[in-house]
Amino acid sequence: MECVTLGKTGLKVSRMGLGGIPIQRIDAEGTRILLHKLADQGVNYIDTARGYTVSEEYLGYALEGIRDKFILATKSMARTREAMAADIEKSLHNLRTDHIDLYQVHNPNMEQLDQVLAAGGALEALQEAKAAGKINHIGLTAHSTEVFARALELDWVETIMFPYNIVESQGEELIAQCKEKNIGFIDMKPLAGGAIENGTLAMRYICANKNVTIVIPGMAEEKEIEENINACLDPSPLSEKELKEIETVREQLGTNFCRRCNYCAPCSVGISIPNVFLFAGYLNRYGLGDWAKDRYSSLAVKASACVECGACETRCPYHLPIREMMKECAQQFGE
Repeated sequence: MECVTLGKTGLKVSRMGLGGIPIQRIDAEGTRILLHKLADQGVNYIDTARGYTVSEEYLGYALEGIRDKFILATKSMARTREAMAADIEKSLHNLRTDHIDLYQVHNPNMEQLDQVLAAGGALEALQEAKAAGKINHIGLTAHSTEVFARALELDWVETIMFPYNIVESQGEELIAQCKEKNIGFIDMKPLAGGAIENGTLAMRYICANKNVTIVIPGMAEEKEIEENINACLDPSPLSEKELKEIETVREQLGTNFCRRCNYCAPCSVGISIPNVFLFAGYLNRYGLGDWAKDRYSSLAVKASACVECGACETRCPYHLPIREMMKECAQQFGE
């Protein structure tokens, strides 16, 4: 497995790492088997989060005796100093380690990022933990290009995580800026949350972009490790056949796949349209129904509140039938 430098962190990471969301589908012993397989294959990067229910705990168990083989990253949705400090301690406890290599601010919107940066905000706790040696580096994850662009200008941000795949290329120019600014770019959702069925094609497409520092597919089975590693190790350029298949995937998903560009906003009744579709993806493609429903329940305005005004559809650059998709989501989540 090729190793690269994760931007200004200086960390030497494998070009492919483990995305920790699907670990919620297995158990602690299955996670241990998975991590030993990754270590044997030269994969040394693990990403998880406080919000991934049992993921940190299972990883902590699985890392016993092999912690030194991995660069460990997690993240928190805490926005205040007090809440972030508590989450850092909880992560250290769950992961059974005395330090976490990369701790990330998890998916803030612009208003929440202001809170993170303000006096008494989460950044203070992160910097204090870094000074104490509890965490080594600080990053940020995002789903909106607006937050991504702002993060590029923050001097404390050492890494940025953002979705990038065959059908989500809205961050491509910003990813290139990461390279220019020596900020490590971590690619999440390489298979578009499971919407792209050909995993090999999806991984080869991403690895062809040298501005991507590391890609972190979610994996819960050994066969997924082998398939993804083989795709990452293939040095050949994308063939004409593969390029045609890529266009076919874009055409097929273009009519029902939200890229989270947020051009549809603002909704006239306050629905966070991209987040509704994001949680529906977890429900329908990740096999994580309870977790998806829990995250959906946190939304202030649910899909059922849609009044079908259609304003969002006039702004969507991908011409998605948002009103119909909202109805489906409301039925699936029951509200």
